[in-house]
Amino acid sequence: MIREAPFLKFLFMDTRIAWLWLLARVYVGWQWFEAGWSKAGNPAWVGDQSGAALSGFVKGALAKTAGAHPDVQWWYAWFLDTVVSPHASLWSHIVVAGEILVGLGLILGAFTGIAAFFGFFMNLNFLLAGTVSTNPILFSLGLLILLGWRIAGYYGLDYWLLPRLGVPWRPGSMFSRNPRS
Repeated sequence: MIREAPFLKFLFMDTRIAWLWLLARVYVGWQWFEAGWSKAGNPAWVGDQSGAALSGFVKGALAKTAGAHPDVQWWYAWFLDTVVSPHASLWSHIVVAGEILVGLGLILGAFTGIAAFFGFFMNLNFLLAGTVSTNPILFSLGLLILLGWRIAGYYGLDYWLLPRLGVPWRPGSMFSRNPRS
């Protein structure tokens, strides 16, 4: 068995570095929350014209599929064209809710690993659609938070949630047969 490097163990498992994860988590969470909240008040995202903004985004992504080295690969263009476009209103609501929930989860430090995973996944999709903006930064920070999930929520609700609820491979005190464990 190969042991983990001491530096990585410190970075991803030691509570002495939890303050760094708090800063990264709140920054990324605020970016997600702000993006979702601004869309929540926009009728082109969730109002009577829901799906209009997302349809424009998809149309722009599909335009980036041409050339020798396209920004958007054919298989992702197929997904956007056949799965997202016909249901743009539904996907629009999913994007807004996802951004707000990921933001709140990261800001509050509640289910940090799950929130980081979904934020990372949304950034991956935005990057596959050919957008850059802040996505590479949020993608990278999201991946790091995902790797540091054990302590990333230490200064947050996970401090109380995870010991009580547990993780899939180890139930917490709420689900333990022996209340003292």
